[in-house]
Amino acid sequence: MSNDEIQIIGKKVKDMYGTPVGKVVGTISDIDGSIQTVGVDCGADGLRQIQFEQLVVQTDVVIFIPKWRLDSQRLLREKGLTLRRLKALIELVSENDDMKESAEMLHEKYKSKLSILDETENKINAQLDVRTAELDEQLKSVKMLIFDAKMQYKSNEISESTFESVKTQTSDLIEHITHEQAEISNVQRRLQDLSMEVQITEAPRQQLQEEAISYLGTQSESEVKTILPEVPEQAPEIPIQQHAQHISAPMITPAQQVSSSHDAINTSPGKKTEESDWLSRMEAQ
Repeated sequence: MSNDEIQIIGKKVKDMYGTPVGKVVGTISDIDGSIQTVGVDCGADGLRQIQFEQLVVQTDVVIFIPKWRLDSQRLLREKGLTLRRLKALIELVSENDDMKESAEMLHEKYKSKLSILDETENKINAQLDVRTAELDEQLKSVKMLIFDAKMQYKSNEISESTFESVKTQTSDLIEHITHEQAEISNVQRRLQDLSMEVQITEAPRQQLQEEAISYLGTQSESEVKTILPEVPEQAPEIPIQQHAQHISAPMITPAQQVSSSHDAINTSPGKKTEESDWLSRMEAQ
């Protein structure tokens, strides 16, 4: 046996809230000699193998740490570190756009890590809910025990000293239960706070993406609007003098216009030629 095994054998085991658990009766070691599990005699509950990492060896006692506490502390540490790295990554990208491609790869890596941690968090929350229900039942049982003792005292079945002894013995148990309940609530609150930080961390990135899309859309529209229209074909210019003459020409009445048109038709060369041809044909006949 190693020195660690010799020091732990035979010691009493209590949980971190002071409740007795049992006594160490042996250990199981790995191939390299390190302790894997510790066998604890839990009385009516029999022999219980507890992971060595859940035990803190002290001079006169061994402290047992619940697995949910170790798992939750590990989760809080890993998730907190991942969130801090995500925030640092976003700050670096905002300061230097040239790092965007490398940052995108790291961002996906940390997002994948958060997804795995979310699954672990769901399992831990389920364990915490189960443990909370167990503690509630234990607290009800203890309160019922105190109430029954008080009723026996009022009915003169037990003495006042016996009733006070019951209250003294159960007060420590109630304190242990409420202490563990408070710690579970604290862990759950910290997990919720980290989940809120995840949403806050992702919000700027999503907002930046939406702003980028909006900016690109606005830019394309502005580019369309700023395109100069094609120059139309040059229309024939009207001399200024002709334009002035056209403006200064006198108004012609419709009757004068018809009369002028009639005179123009009668005096047109084409009309005279047709009449000469007709006379020539008539004379030839």
